[in-house]
Amino acid sequence: MFALILLFAYFVSFTDKPEKTAPQLSPRAVEQRAKWSIPTDQMDYPVSSAYLNQLRAAGAKVYHVSRWFNGATVEMDEKTAAKVAQLSFVTSVEMTREGGKPSSSISRKKRLRAQTTYESSLSTDAQLATYNLHPLHNAGFEGQGILMAICDGGFTNANTLSCFRQTELELGHFDFTDDADDFYGSTGKHGTACLSTISGIRSDFYPSASKAQYYLMRSEENDTESPKEMDNLVAALEKADSLGVNIFSVSLGYAFFDNDSWSIPKSALDGVSTRCSRAATIAARKGMLICVAAGNDGNDPDWRTIAVPADADSVLTVGAVDIDGVIGYFSSWGPSADGRVKPEVCAVGVQTTLLNAGGNIYNANGTSFATPLLAGMAACLWSALPDENAMQIRERILRSSDRYTNPDPVQYGYGIPDAWEAYQMTIPTGLENEKWEMENGKSRKLLRNGQLLILRGDQVYTITGQKL
Repeated sequence: MFALILLFAYFVSFTDKPEKTAPQLSPRAVEQRAKWSIPTDQMDYPVSSAYLNQLRAAGAKVYHVSRWFNGATVEMDEKTAAKVAQLSFVTSVEMTREGGKPSSSISRKKRLRAQTTYESSLSTDAQLATYNLHPLHNAGFEGQGILMAICDGGFTNANTLSCFRQTELELGHFDFTDDADDFYGSTGKHGTACLSTISGIRSDFYPSASKAQYYLMRSEENDTESPKEMDNLVAALEKADSLGVNIFSVSLGYAFFDNDSWSIPKSALDGVSTRCSRAATIAARKGMLICVAAGNDGNDPDWRTIAVPADADSVLTVGAVDIDGVIGYFSSWGPSADGRVKPEVCAVGVQTTLLNAGGNIYNANGTSFATPLLAGMAACLWSALPDENAMQIRERILRSSDRYTNPDPVQYGYGIPDAWEAYQMTIPTGLENEKWEMENGKSRKLLRNGQLLILRGDQVYTITGQKL
């Protein structure tokens, strides 16, 4: 048997976008941008095809391209990387995965996959009742008209299980990894379980958003833990944006890598230090509601905290509670490095009732499962309020949560949302206009025309750090 050998991966950044070609957005994405007055900007324009062709001519294999960060993730050896770095249009060449054999401690690092399973003992009724979703269902709102993306590491049998009614709801799938596995075969079962909380139906099992359509996306690689996987996730977010996805649910997180020197320090969990977290915030600014698992490290005395991209701003980071609203011992802690409340909200992630890759009911622990449950609730709420934008739906979810007036910045955040209350409440008008909030006494947030900006002193920055 041959040992698996990994190839070097790099993120190559470019100087500019000299080719002014049209943004590659689907008709649905264009329509929604117009509906919510989201402007097209430099980030939407494609990366230069001439630059990509020169990378290929130099010997690089292009995995995927980032229009938001004007660069590409490529495979090449170190000699080719040195040659690429000398090209006039290249500003940086950053290694994101080393060549060689994968780490032997990979199970430690793929932390969001860890889960404890139980005999089935809970009903889906109980976990949906925890955030009072039944009244929205009874009113006929089950995610119809909402397009979701579920991004994970594997969707074994998700294309054949009748409980998913895939020909009706699944619109397609995308694999952003370079693993050779079949998308629905040996890629893993974690994504299948997450999908079941949104879309699985049996006579004794009911999901959170049974009528939402969805794309499945794979960004997590089986045999390695490297920053390349974060760039895979960036590619998934950009693809979802181009398709006009409304809600993006991701149960993945990154902090520790095969090469320990790449591991992310707690000080970098500020929403801006990694491309992955910046991409989650960009996606939110461009009209998506991003739901991210907080992580399963709450009982790890050496870490405890959230990971990337759970630290992103303008997303909903989701912690795990049981059906009585008690926080899971494993649910990762906040706040973010810059003091923001994390997680923002919680859903049932303790003994969550799920369907496995055989279509059978079981229970398991993980913020991985709380996250799609919350995303499904958001889909139902948005189907009831289709004229509101992602930030308004997010605001309703936060304001309906049971700790909204007295948030816990470490474990519960704003607490458990109430779906029916979120639907019925009147939120302040003018969310698209200017609104100032003090933050830590040092900087202020400005929400202007749907874009979140940061004011430090008399200087205004975008959330990604660009000075305006």
